[in-house]
Amino acid sequence: MKISPSLMCMDLSNFKEQIEFIDGHADYLHIDIMDGHFVPNLTLSPFFVEQVKRLATKPMDCHLMVTNPEDYIETLAAAGAGMITLHPETLSGQAFRVVDKITSLGLKVGFILSPESTVEVMKYYIHLADKITVLTVDPGFAGQPFISEMLDKIRELKRYREQHRLRYEIEIDGSCNERTFKSLIEAGADVFIVGSSGLFNNAADIRQAWQIMQANIQHAQNEADGHA
Repeated sequence: MKISPSLMCMDLSNFKEQIEFIDGHADYLHIDIMDGHFVPNLTLSPFFVEQVKRLATKPMDCHLMVTNPEDYIETLAAAGAGMITLHPETLSGQAFRVVDKITSLGLKVGFILSPESTVEVMKYYIHLADKITVLTVDPGFAGQPFISEMLDKIRELKRYREQHRLRYEIEIDGSCNERTFKSLIEAGADVFIVGSSGLFNNAADIRQAWQIMQANIQHAQNEADGHA
């Protein structure tokens, strides 16, 4: 499994220590950017991306929970983002133009599906995705309960990828933790976005928290493989 810690859940009082450790162990760094309009909350920003870039080398994946994603693309590219992940419902009939803008700046492209969004909505541009993220909670708030119906969506994305020989990774955002790792692995997940329940609340020390998370994922993998 690849791991993408959600930096909105990190301990900002230990910013440098946590970023440097995470950068040495994670596959991606997940950064939620909210505008207070598409979702009610405001969180991280291009300025935060710029500060992380000073310490990190792993790709920063910026999840845009914003009404007008195009307004953020150039600023995030300049700040050091490695991937922009978009909600299809915010593309307003401009999906191909927005994707072209992202790729022309040298960034990768992801799409993220809210719980009620279908795979079908991306049918004509799904082949452009480097990564597709399935939200297993409603967007905008941390700590929500896992929506188990999303396991079918993960399976559907895996089947679709195989049938059409596509390359996107399947990533999960929301309640990725000890209780859900096994079912997510079995459904076809490739990447876990881990936040409070999956990583940061495991222990006060980020090293210990990471070890606990790794042990939980390995146990889930063993069970999924029938080795436990």
